[in-house]
Amino acid sequence: MRLATLNRTLPTRSASMKVGFGGTFVTTVALMFLFAGPSRAQKRPVFPAGTFCDEVNSGLCTDLAKGTNYEGKYSGHDEPALLFYSNRPGSGNSSTYFLRIPKDPPVKPKQDGTGGTWNFQLHPAFWFGMALCDSQSDPNFTNVCNPDTDANIFDNADPTAADFVGKHPGTAFMELQFYPPGWVNDCLPTTWCSAMTIDSVSAKESTGEVNNNDCRSTVGDETVNFAFVTFNGKSQAPADPLARALDPNQTASFPDTAQVLQYNPGDLLLVTLHDSPAGFRVEIVDLNTGKHGSMTASIANGFAQMNFDPAATTCSSNPYAFHPMYSTSSEHTRVIWAAHSFNVSFSDEIGHFEFCDAIGGEGGPCTLAGINDPGGLDADDVFCFDNFGDPTLIPVTGCLSTERDFDGVPYHPGSWPGGTKDANADRNLRPQPIQFTSPLFIDSHGRPRNYDRVAFEADIPAITPNPPCSHRTGVGCVNPPPGAQFYPIFSTTHFFPGVCGWQEGGGHIRDTINNFGGTSTAEFGPLTFNPYINGPNASIILVEDNRQVLDHNPCPLGLGGDGERSE
Repeated sequence: MRLATLNRTLPTRSASMKVGFGGTFVTTVALMFLFAGPSRAQKRPVFPAGTFCDEVNSGLCTDLAKGTNYEGKYSGHDEPALLFYSNRPGSGNSSTYFLRIPKDPPVKPKQDGTGGTWNFQLHPAFWFGMALCDSQSDPNFTNVCNPDTDANIFDNADPTAADFVGKHPGTAFMELQFYPPGWVNDCLPTTWCSAMTIDSVSAKESTGEVNNNDCRSTVGDETVNFAFVTFNGKSQAPADPLARALDPNQTASFPDTAQVLQYNPGDLLLVTLHDSPAGFRVEIVDLNTGKHGSMTASIANGFAQMNFDPAATTCSSNPYAFHPMYSTSSEHTRVIWAAHSFNVSFSDEIGHFEFCDAIGGEGGPCTLAGINDPGGLDADDVFCFDNFGDPTLIPVTGCLSTERDFDGVPYHPGSWPGGTKDANADRNLRPQPIQFTSPLFIDSHGRPRNYDRVAFEADIPAITPNPPCSHRTGVGCVNPPPGAQFYPIFSTTHFFPGVCGWQEGGGHIRDTINNFGGTSTAEFGPLTFNPYINGPNASIILVEDNRQVLDHNPCPLGLGGDGERSE
């Protein structure tokens, strides 16, 4: 999410490079199942560097289990998610999706809320995720993390157990994020783009230690390696959080249109995530334009881990190639410092837009409440922007801080496709739904496989203030969150003729196959209790999520023959 470091100038727009369909892994997977089934010079925010996760509670950053950062500030992000499970090796470190980029409605948003709702108002980003190794990240029990193995599963609450959660290797979480156009939290004015982000936490949970003061003031406690997906697979600048923080020109933050892969609304993408000798790799093919891009979390691309050295006087980083942490994806393959319990997953990032009628400067507080706050200003009406006078952007003013009272645009049924039964509103006032297929993974025999079960998960307890929601007992934790008039859900549809796919929105999207009860209460299910580290030899059970695990995959990607089965 490109929201920090104001008063920078974007590079001049130039023609996009055309690159043919490539990549051995992508080509192999595509041939196996692709056909088997039916610039401006305005002063604007940019993608972040420095202490962005800590200071402005960005939607770019993975949600922490504690709900606050190590300075006691609130840190939370509303992330309805779909998780994919299989006990077969390969399911935790390779996944391939078809993704349809959503279109915005023909009616543009208006300041009084009477216009259409565009994607930038619902989600600054949505993403595909996977857990990775980072031997310098929380919990820092050991400085070794051997990748691609379930020997890294440590989620037992018992301190005497061999797999006690406190012995977990250092973890990071990768999000392949997609950014919508149209406003100041975009990538480009009319096209989508994507970036690989890898979140790590510089802490030792068992002792409460955090990194040295220089690191905390320079990059913060939660750090993000960041690199746009590019045509040639080379990062346009080092992904290293420290290098970005110290770069006065913020070179990595501005999408260079000559390098960065872009997507038109409505484009169909083939998205592949997998390990490689050089590091974790994503490859994307736009099946409408034929353009192709990639990014590898490699040393060559400037990826690095922040050295966890609390006693140091100077912050430092170490070149590092990130690799997947686990071999499988299940209820046990967690990033143990995160609020969510996922590994292989799709998640949306909602709750970052509400209207404001006047602001105290770009990035400042709201000074005159908008349509979402009929009772007047409230505590989350901060980090607000207009459109910087840029004629290529929608002329609205709004605030982007994380919602605490759930009254912004994403929590109204009229904002989402299928939020109500009004088909005319779906055509003219609401964006098309994000649509994607269940992923396939490559098993140990080199064959594509479906995941055999799924889970619906929302970190509603983690983002609900305490009180009313007790994260120890679950008392007062409600779904949907208090104040929300609506909460988006996942449903199945016909992605291709005869091919099942997932979509996000309300329960009334046209051509829905199954809406799983049609409400967030029915879909995301009961509260989930998971163990977290709570001292040198202790754990604590916390309520961070609602989760419903299905014992099957209701929407497999049809392969025919043996590939239809995951187990």
